[in-house]
Amino acid sequence: MGLANLVPGISGGTMLLAAGVYPGFISAIAEVTTFRFRIRSLILLVSVVASAAIAILLLAGSVKDLVVSHRWMMYSLFIGLTLGGVPLVYRMARPISLSVLLGAAGGFAVMLVMAVTRGAGDGGVGASTLLLFASGLAASAAMILPGVSGGYLLLLLGQYEAILGTIDQLKRGLLSDGAGGGSDFALVLDALTVVVPFGIGIAVGVAGVSNLLQWLLQRFEKATLGALLGLLLGAVVGLWPFQEPRSPVSGETIEERIVSDENAADLERDDWQIVSFEPSNREMAAAIGLIAVGFGATLLIGRLGRPNSTIE
Repeated sequence: MGLANLVPGISGGTMLLAAGVYPGFISAIAEVTTFRFRIRSLILLVSVVASAAIAILLLAGSVKDLVVSHRWMMYSLFIGLTLGGVPLVYRMARPISLSVLLGAAGGFAVMLVMAVTRGAGDGGVGASTLLLFASGLAASAAMILPGVSGGYLLLLLGQYEAILGTIDQLKRGLLSDGAGGGSDFALVLDALTVVVPFGIGIAVGVAGVSNLLQWLLQRFEKATLGALLGLLLGAVVGLWPFQEPRSPVSGETIEERIVSDENAADLERDDWQIVSFEPSNREMAAAIGLIAVGFGATLLIGRLGRPNSTIE
């Protein structure tokens, strides 16, 4: 789940569903957030959340670097990973009824609007506390909703690369040798200004979404599953792979700075403007291959578990 939450396009909830622990995970969160504590539920939550947190802390920087340096290849892989979750949610929603179709149309429309109005915020330390909190709420959806990628929602909010970079900064601060021989507390404190409101948003979102999802599935199961399917399909709309960062041009404004020949080299690559490009035949073939690899990977993970046809 931790790895999935780092990747735009693949849902941590889908990974839990594929492994066969999703219903128990949702029930455990609902129990804990309503002050009902059972040893079995606590062990499940600690096992999943602790391992996910370790994966996120250790690998956030590497995933961010791959997205920045090899964007079109990573986005192609993300598309495949996303589409691989469609058969999983489709099986849960069968038999397909009018409520499933209407829910799917609504979920797809939401993702389409988000893709069209995709944010371009710089994120990170420069982002407002409210925006970071909202980003945490969005990221928490990936832990609960199969088919909804928290990393993708962070991309839409313009916070993905900055937040992953800040998490990597926190790791470096904790592991590096500061002036006193211990952690670099300046790096840690700087990162915490982002991590704390983001983390509070995740905690609030997980508690709220898990209880809301249980309520919706109990009363409107087909429509809710249809909406999840629509969200999954709609996520692909914003993952057009053939994009690349363009080196800054003198005179344009980036990060509230006017670019000049003197300061252009100081700008980080992840701050460069993202532009579309026309792929070559070789790049198109490679993209299709990566989509197939991602699709197959998600299907393979799905075969490792036996998810229930419904969520209880």
